[in-house]
Amino acid sequence: MKTANKIPVVMTVAGSDSGGGAGIQADLKVFSALNVFGTTAITCITAQNPAKVAGVDAIDSAMVALQMKTVFSAFPVKAVKTGMLYSTGVIRVVAHELARKKLNILVVDPVMIATSGGRLIQKHAFIAMCSEILPLATVITPNIPEAEQLANSRITTLDEMKNAAMTIQKKFGAACVLKGGHLDLKTGLNKDDVLDVLCCGRDITEFRVRRVITSSTHGTGCRFSAALTAYLAKGAPLHTAVGMSQKFVAHTLQDQLYVGK
Repeated sequence: MKTANKIPVVMTVAGSDSGGGAGIQADLKVFSALNVFGTTAITCITAQNPAKVAGVDAIDSAMVALQMKTVFSAFPVKAVKTGMLYSTGVIRVVAHELARKKLNILVVDPVMIATSGGRLIQKHAFIAMCSEILPLATVITPNIPEAEQLANSRITTLDEMKNAAMTIQKKFGAACVLKGGHLDLKTGLNKDDVLDVLCCGRDITEFRVRRVITSSTHGTGCRFSAALTAYLAKGAPLHTAVGMSQKFVAHTLQDQLYVGK
């Protein structure tokens, strides 16, 4: 009898994107591409396409908790990533289940605002995110607008990126990968590159990749954090996993299909 190949099991706790480009749908595609087995706990349903978020409906928090408990009871989940959590109630039950599981790998993508401008977290839920989810993280992966809120500072330069990443690490006790794709690259930065910054302990590392010229960057943040989760689950050190995740997203942009409009 042939022995079944064992691959790491990971979980994404996030929202559903009806357009298929971000959220749970994007995470599962990434997990499959990187040969990890993806499980899910869906936090909310969105009516969404790359241009807009037309509506959001939160899943009952008890059902979110039940999804996590049921998966944890049957699968050896090695790593979890969180994405769109949306409401205070969902954030609290997710934090409770994660604390009970005592994972070694938790990637928190602090999803707040869609690239299209739609708000993806309720205003009063931001406090719960900061007090209950982020302190549990192994690594936090904000984009520039999210990092500005978490660090309470403007980010327009490389030095400001580094300072914000250090502030977030100190504030929440987790490594921080500050994604620079939203930054209008200015003094000292190559306009042809995307620059991400990792703050881990006392080390700050810059990761650069050639900017892919495209009109569609919907879901790139989800893809990055999902790839990071997969690589960490497969045993890659954090610095290595960040570099591979950055390159993975760049490749997906280069090779992406053009669908719809």
